[in-house]
Amino acid sequence: MTDSPRPTAPGPHPEPIRFFGTTWLDHSGHYGLRRAGVAAGSLALAAASAVLLRIGYQGMALAEVGWVLNVLVVGMFALCTAIAFGREWESFTKRPDPERRQSLRGLMAIGFLGVLVAWALRSLREAPGEGLHRAEYEEAVAQASRRRARRTGHPRRRAKR
Repeated sequence: MTDSPRPTAPGPHPEPIRFFGTTWLDHSGHYGLRRAGVAAGSLALAAASAVLLRIGYQGMALAEVGWVLNVLVVGMFALCTAIAFGREWESFTKRPDPERRQSLRGLMAIGFLGVLVAWALRSLREAPGEGLHRAEYEEAVAQASRRRARRTGHPRRRAKR
């Protein structure tokens, strides 16, 4: 066994998607089961998370922290969940800015419920991010074929114009 990289085929290669690898390209490798698993897993995690948030809210009610704090906490989770859902849904169709994504990490962590719901809903249609990856891959393949078409043939054998 060697540490040298294996030779790869020329041209662009599909970018792997979390939980799907490159099976999104030709829908091989139990792609449908993976999509169903991601949808079911995301919904199960969202339901479990909602139960944990409910238990936390009940703990605040038992502590009698006051209605103002209750409203603030519920509002914060609702707002962060809505924003996280929107950001995650948008990231399935266009490449997010890495700096902006880094700055919103805290908000996305608080609104994790929205991220889970976005993954579950998108998995019902396609692998999350498949449309974006497919468009980028098809564009890269088209560019590679145009480059190859310009380079075909031996330069000395070309007809002089």
